[in-house]
Amino acid sequence: MRGIHIGSAFGIPVRLNWTFLIILPIFAYIIGADIGLIAEALNDLFAADIDIGQLESGMTQWVLGLVAAIGLFVGVLLHEFGHSLVAMRYGYEIDSITLWLLGGLASFTDFPEDWKHEFWIAIAGPVVSVAVGVVAYVGFLLTPSGLDGVAFVLGYLALLNVVLAVFNMLPGFPMDGGRVLRALLARNRPHAQATQMAAEVGKIFAFVLGLLGLFAFNVILILLAFFIYIAASGEAQQTVLKATFEGVCVRDVMTPRNELKTVTETETVAELFERMFRERHTGYPVVRGGELVGVVTLNDASDIKEVERDAFRIDDIMSTDVATIQPDDDALTALRTMQENGVGRLPVVDEDETLVGLISRTDLMTAFDVIRSGGSISPFDGENIPGPFDAGNPSK
Repeated sequence: MRGIHIGSAFGIPVRLNWTFLIILPIFAYIIGADIGLIAEALNDLFAADIDIGQLESGMTQWVLGLVAAIGLFVGVLLHEFGHSLVAMRYGYEIDSITLWLLGGLASFTDFPEDWKHEFWIAIAGPVVSVAVGVVAYVGFLLTPSGLDGVAFVLGYLALLNVVLAVFNMLPGFPMDGGRVLRALLARNRPHAQATQMAAEVGKIFAFVLGLLGLFAFNVILILLAFFIYIAASGEAQQTVLKATFEGVCVRDVMTPRNELKTVTETETVAELFERMFRERHTGYPVVRGGELVGVVTLNDASDIKEVERDAFRIDDIMSTDVATIQPDDDALTALRTMQENGVGRLPVVDEDETLVGLISRTDLMTAFDVIRSGGSISPFDGENIPGPFDAGNPSK
């Protein structure tokens, strides 16, 4: 999730997503508009004596609403740091922490598969939220009489941080409670199976939460339910992919160089169109003396007018900024690289940038289907590769 970089702490970048800039004033308005009801609830819950009239005078309610909303998101940020610092202690890398529409999100470079690691990482966030709530409550108790605005903000943060901790521990994978559930399930079963089971529970939870949101006309609950459902499905798919492709390298799936159709940079665009029509291809690696120098596709060639195609060469239109992969990289890395670069195929090059093959998204999905059906991939010997993984197919 992209966002505006606002600083770093403990070596972790902190970002604000643009949706945060929308939700913060909305939260501030909601708190300010309901400040009387909230203060009355705090008085009943904590046996306090907050002067509601003082809170509602002039602009006070809106200022307190903004301060309380900012404080709430500070608590969310500390919650995510709780996850991140425990993860770093176990040796995991944290890409960033982002505040957005539905709270906070700590982006891990790789999710833990050790159930003990995941358990303690998941539970650390709610523990921090409870701790923040306790500190706010102590501050509330120590607030001198007459500082009703300060008492309101501290009391509100004490209550909301504990509510945040409890809500996050509900089994809505990939929320904290769902990750704790997966960790416990993974004690005596494969990680991928535990993920699928936790994801199914998370989907049911999201469905129930969505219904509650509809009946209560609460847009935030509906959005949260949608996010939980999509995130649970996505992470389950990623985990299954990772488990399926474990031990599978790019060289096991790619089309080798001797079976690969390539072009040279000196060929004309007219000749390129003839080859595309004859060979049913829409893209080619461009090589010079065996070394990859670019990639040319039908989209590149289509920009040239038909009457000018004999005058233009491939090196005039080819892309030279090409994402590549090495033959010993794992198959899942290839799939992620394709997704990150928005491409359907990757040239495979060795350490000398010599083209040794090509791997496509269709190759990977075919391999996935075969492995999931109980098949296996024969190690690539440099001359042959099993027939199902033919990257020369023009549909790729």
